[in-house]
Amino acid sequence: MIKSFSRFAKSASQVAFAFVICSSAALAQNLFAPAIKVNDRVITGYELDQRARFLQVLNAPGNPADLAREQLIDDRLKQDALATAGITPNREQVLEGMAEFAGRGGLTLEQFITAIAQDGVDQQSFRSFVEVGIGWREFVRARFAPRAAVSDTEIERRIALSSANQAGGVRVLLSEIVLANLPEVAEETRARAEEIAQVQSIAQFAALARQYSLSNSRENSGRLNWRALSDFPPAIAQRFLSLQRGAVTQPISSGEAVVLFQLRGIEETSAPSPAPAAIDYAAYYIAGGRSEAGLKRAAEIRASVDTCDDLYGVAQGQPARVLDRGALAPSDIPNDIALELAKLDDNEVSTALTRAGGDTLVFLMLCGRTPQLGEDIDRGAIRTSLLNERVERLAEGFLAELRADAIITDQ
Repeated sequence: MIKSFSRFAKSASQVAFAFVICSSAALAQNLFAPAIKVNDRVITGYELDQRARFLQVLNAPGNPADLAREQLIDDRLKQDALATAGITPNREQVLEGMAEFAGRGGLTLEQFITAIAQDGVDQQSFRSFVEVGIGWREFVRARFAPRAAVSDTEIERRIALSSANQAGGVRVLLSEIVLANLPEVAEETRARAEEIAQVQSIAQFAALARQYSLSNSRENSGRLNWRALSDFPPAIAQRFLSLQRGAVTQPISSGEAVVLFQLRGIEETSAPSPAPAAIDYAAYYIAGGRSEAGLKRAAEIRASVDTCDDLYGVAQGQPARVLDRGALAPSDIPNDIALELAKLDDNEVSTALTRAGGDTLVFLMLCGRTPQLGEDIDRGAIRTSLLNERVERLAEGFLAELRADAIITDQ
């Protein structure tokens, strides 16, 4: 009986082992099968999984799976354009780009590859990501830079905006409403934001902020204290200068949020407020997003820390990716984070932002701003900055046209 059972068990084990092999092979086959077709190019399930993992490592705003899909579709459209233009980055360019990307996080290329491998991201996936980026950058410069000439008048206007803050200073009194910008509420958010943008009454905007805003400022009817105009990204600051008292900006897309500002006041000051050369900040990522547990954890941390350095203790024993800390030039900071930091003073906290499709709450803390030194104005640098902004807008429009003309199908 025992012998017979042993034979049965052995036979069952062999069948099970064979089933596992077949299942694994089928799974691998499905993973590498086409998942999306973009014109004549395909995107595999493996590529989608790899990009989503990579975006999670980077704590990119948005749902990783949705963002991976959108990015890879764009990558295929970019690859079509690069092939038509005959642009192929060489090995040295790609390796240099990979090292530069790793260096943004204070890591060598080898350290970065090891770190992402721990989260299941293959080196080749990272390489492909960088290769497309380098090729696209070369393509847009060649195609759009000649059409994006910057006039002396535009340079003087940018200098005037900066000089107003350097010499005397300009400050603004704002109210804000922050709305969720996640896929499941995108249409509702768009419609609500368009309605809010038409508001002219300060009292009405305050009521809407109390009702809908996700920002900490909702407790104060969305009202912010006076802020130096130079604290805000230049493109946003220029919007404020064109507003009348009580007017509201058009909706500003900011990662997983949409932000609207209402101007309550603007004035010149005698004290200079130079634009920062660098902004030091910390971002601690809390699982659970804006759930009761996530917000409770954020409140506990807020009560236990006084400075950014205290967050190292909070993050102790956890994976390194839960805490970002660094001092970056304003232009290198993600747009949604830069906009939140503009509203904070040293050691103040914002919990208005999320990541991973709303599943991760960002505990954002301003550590300090390093002001620009009073040096001679570099018109060449200003021209380059304006040129890059214009080329980027042209490239975004061109990519939108490619997507509109593309045949994109799920396989």
